[in-house]
Amino acid sequence: MSTTVDTGLTQTGRTKAAAKLMLGWVALLWVLEAVDHATGHALDQYGIVARDTDSLTGVVTSPFLHFGFDHVASNSVPLLVLGFLVALSGIRRFLAVSGLILLADGLGTWLISPSGTMTLGASGIVFGLFGYLLVRGFVERRALGIAVAVGVAAVWGTTILSGILPTDSGVSWQGHLCGLVAGIVTALYFQRPARPRPAALTD
Repeated sequence: MSTTVDTGLTQTGRTKAAAKLMLGWVALLWVLEAVDHATGHALDQYGIVARDTDSLTGVVTSPFLHFGFDHVASNSVPLLVLGFLVALSGIRRFLAVSGLILLADGLGTWLISPSGTMTLGASGIVFGLFGYLLVRGFVERRALGIAVAVGVAAVWGTTILSGILPTDSGVSWQGHLCGLVAGIVTALYFQRPARPRPAALTD
């Protein structure tokens, strides 16, 4: 007798997994900022210092660190929502997308930021996830994806646009711009939907 087993997660399972992942990520940011505050901002040294080869590790660490609790708070909601929307497509895809955005944004920020400046914060990832969602639905020609793109553009479009303009010397518009471009390029790279995993068959 042959039995077919569906190895994929149900939509409810995907939703729960995406929610747990993003809640855990945002919680981690707050815990790290609490540690940073308690240690006299000892973690701030792990940011990105433009064109300083000793700070290249900051490409990976800087998105998890912030300059104070207000900074964490400003990134928490958009990261939670945008990350959740991307993670609904699957945790593996989300990790791949986030990893590419993190690396491209970090290296771009390291290259084009003013000398002697340090960049910290998850906003580059936020801008990247926004760019990914904005483009993904159109390149994959999916009605739901297009609706999501329109929705996130309506909610955060103005903020994103102002964030990539060099109007505030205290804000890394370079990191925002690099993140946005990284997200768009990542969406184009993943323009073909992932193939569904084959069902497992047993005798």
